[in-house]
Amino acid sequence: MILLDGKKTSNDIKNEIAAEVQKMKGRGEKVPHLAAILVGNDGASLTYVGSKVKACERVGFESTLVRMSNTTSEIELLDKIDELNNDPDIDGFIVQLPLPRQIDTQKVLLAVNPDKDVDGFHPTNFGKMALDMSTFIPATPFGILELLDRYGVETKGKHTVVIGRSHIVGRPMSILMGRKGFPGNSTVTLTHSHTKNITQITSQADIIITALGVPGFLKAEMVKDDAVIIDVGITRVTDDSLPKGYKITGDVDFENVSKKASFITPVPGGVGPMTIAMLLKNTLLARERNMNNRK
Repeated sequence: MILLDGKKTSNDIKNEIAAEVQKMKGRGEKVPHLAAILVGNDGASLTYVGSKVKACERVGFESTLVRMSNTTSEIELLDKIDELNNDPDIDGFIVQLPLPRQIDTQKVLLAVNPDKDVDGFHPTNFGKMALDMSTFIPATPFGILELLDRYGVETKGKHTVVIGRSHIVGRPMSILMGRKGFPGNSTVTLTHSHTKNITQITSQADIIITALGVPGFLKAEMVKDDAVIIDVGITRVTDDSLPKGYKITGDVDFENVSKKASFITPVPGGVGPMTIAMLLKNTLLARERNMNNRK
């Protein structure tokens, strides 16, 4: 069994990006600038956005955090998005989800300029991804592809089962794993909450990508020998025996499934760190795109 170490791989990517930024500075060029809009005080969102700001500092990016109150109206948020869309100094930005109830998330995501949509959520970018055109790939799927690539995991002709059909992970992964190229060229089955006989399906899979958010869902009896396991799930589970009173766990029964897997991601330290690294990579791509647009 080989551990797909997202922590180490993300550090490698950050080092590569930092080296590229140093070259830009040496040439007297503008460095990438990432902005994030945070509406409200959701604890997980605060932590995640804080990690993004620290990551920007590490690689030499400029970063801007826009804090807005929980009572922010939809119009106020859309005005702020329009401001960032038209700010030539901002290369890319994200609107941290979830948003308060009074705001239509879909309307907000549609308002982001596709050329600055480093989350890859805008329908224009999703459509380009589906057509195998150059675009921003959502950060978590992008990170999974990078792990498969850097560890040389064979995907051509394999049977990939994706568990979960969210717009953020499940659906894009099903498209990306079936595309021409590497990683890709696999035969994909997309499963979800209404899928019948899921154990029968997963037990035939060469690669399983699970993004359910259900702790320990994927059991050893659901996996064949030498399968590749990508665990996107991350859930805080109460555990009074630990100092913090909880532990972070994924969708996979890691202790038992790892005994059968050829490659597997840990939780934490697997897909999670890759998400922020690939957000930085998308911002680097956005900077290049915006520089070309200005020319």
